[in-house]
Amino acid sequence: MVKRSYQLLELAQHLDAVLVGDSKHEISALATLQNANAHSLGFIANPAYKKYLTSTQAGALLIHPDLQDEFSGNKLVTTNPYIAYARASALFSSAPVPAIGIHPTAVVGENCVIASDVSIGANAVIGDAVTLAEGVVIGPGCYIGDDSLIGKNTRLAANVSIYHGITIGENCILHSGCVIGADGFGFAPQAGGWLKIHQLGGVVIGNNVEIGACTCIDRGALDDTWIADGVIIDNQVQIAHNVRIGKNTAIAGHSAIAGSTTIGANCTISGAVAIVGHISLTDKVHITARSLVSASISEAGSYSSGTPLAQTKDWRKNAARFRQLDSLATRLIKLERK
Repeated sequence: MVKRSYQLLELAQHLDAVLVGDSKHEISALATLQNANAHSLGFIANPAYKKYLTSTQAGALLIHPDLQDEFSGNKLVTTNPYIAYARASALFSSAPVPAIGIHPTAVVGENCVIASDVSIGANAVIGDAVTLAEGVVIGPGCYIGDDSLIGKNTRLAANVSIYHGITIGENCILHSGCVIGADGFGFAPQAGGWLKIHQLGGVVIGNNVEIGACTCIDRGALDDTWIADGVIIDNQVQIAHNVRIGKNTAIAGHSAIAGSTTIGANCTISGAVAIVGHISLTDKVHITARSLVSASISEAGSYSSGTPLAQTKDWRKNAARFRQLDSLATRLIKLERK
């Protein structure tokens, strides 16, 4: 692993921050306020952590102008410390740089178009007529199905499965265990069981998309499942056939979206949200954790469902009241009519 160290002046210039303090002070790591040392760069983006400003041992802080007087050490002043932290994290990343070339144990099919600087890891299997553009990284144990295309600088971690006929854009990251293009859950009921509906569409993923570990995105039944540019998807998310997700939408872990649902741009779907099929959510919709979305949403804003946590004795009382709501409402209507 390459050791990285930067003087504060270098970091200030890279992060477009105003330097207050020793321009030559060396920073070799990022750290939380609680665990930072003299060569760590910390950050504060949440006022809840102000209590650590007087005790932190950080060599420097990324800090908002409104808080800079509360820290006496070196600081990089910026109006958005969290964005600056995100940019700094790239400088200190310890992710290994893959070797260019095709590992001897990899299997590559016929009629593939593979750029000269592609990296294909051990035991990867590349199908026929696959296109891998410049800078693509295919991790160990990955499978890329026939007629798939992967755009420039997209990286697949180990053991990613891409079925046939899938298109993935540029600068994407797919984490281990995710599956793109498996059959959608399509079956027709018939006497004695179910008749499989073969899924004839594909999956199209835009540019700058990140897909978490063990997330599944199913291929379309007829049309493609579609993930727009800039979408970020957490671990263990299920996206069913023919779902369409708009630009820059974020989906947190354990959420599930049923088939043929359309989600707009710049939405946030919190953890463990369930969204039924054949509905649509407009742009800038925000769904809080563990909500069930059972109908279309046509107006931007924040939406919630579910029951908040309470002590069991209180929850049981509230649950009993919930079962009585219909009868109580009916009685109230009758009283109002009188």
